[in-house]
Amino acid sequence: MIDNILSIRFIDVVDILIVATFVYQIYRLARGTNVMRIFWALIVIIVAWQLASVFGMRLTGAILGSIVNVGLIALVVIFQPEIRKFLLFIGTKTQLNEGLVKRIMFWRHSTTKATGINFEPYIQACRHMSASKTGALIVFRRQNEVEELVQTGERIDATVSAPLLETLFFKNSPLHDGAVIVQGNTVLAARCILPVTSRIDIDPNLGLRHRSAIGVTEQLDVVSVIVSEETGAISYAEGGEIHHAVTPAQLQQYLENNVK
Repeated sequence: MIDNILSIRFIDVVDILIVATFVYQIYRLARGTNVMRIFWALIVIIVAWQLASVFGMRLTGAILGSIVNVGLIALVVIFQPEIRKFLLFIGTKTQLNEGLVKRIMFWRHSTTKATGINFEPYIQACRHMSASKTGALIVFRRQNEVEELVQTGERIDATVSAPLLETLFFKNSPLHDGAVIVQGNTVLAARCILPVTSRIDIDPNLGLRHRSAIGVTEQLDVVSVIVSEETGAISYAEGGEIHHAVTPAQLQQYLENNVK
């Protein structure tokens, strides 16, 4: 036993860490959903299969091995949304932005300056809509493309302003229902349809607007800002997690630090 422990190579440690990270990311993406039950059932079957092999239980091992092999096709179908989110997560985290490439290659020129985002119109609009209890849902694009979301609504392509946002979300406006997609200082589209989270561990009192805000951040690298129609409270969501009842000042600080 001691000899086996001492014979562990560095590459074995790396191998274990890779598998542990992979399993953890799957768990993180699937937590709070019914998929978790399937995930744990899969873990139990794999462990039982390995134990059957260790103890020489050939019949049990063969049956469990067949279940694992045949079940891989079914798992691709069952875990399709989670696989998509996992691949998006990997792609987003490993993507090199243009600025970083330029710094590495020493191609950045002193005359090149990044265009800053003016968050004041967003904060002012959220403050006014919060006071009037006007429901709103704004999605800020970051790394991932959002063209699929834009195509579900009406394209705007206009420079952002507080009056524009308040007009779009005005209850008698034909574009008030759904989400507004923005990028930087531009309103890309309004009345967009967002994916709704399937998590069962969130507050059951949350409405469709908040569930959509969570759902889109589970699938894409975006930030959602929500104004509650019932209470006027301002919230934001990122990475599938929602933060309730933030002040306009807190929201502005968060956006300035997390939306580029």
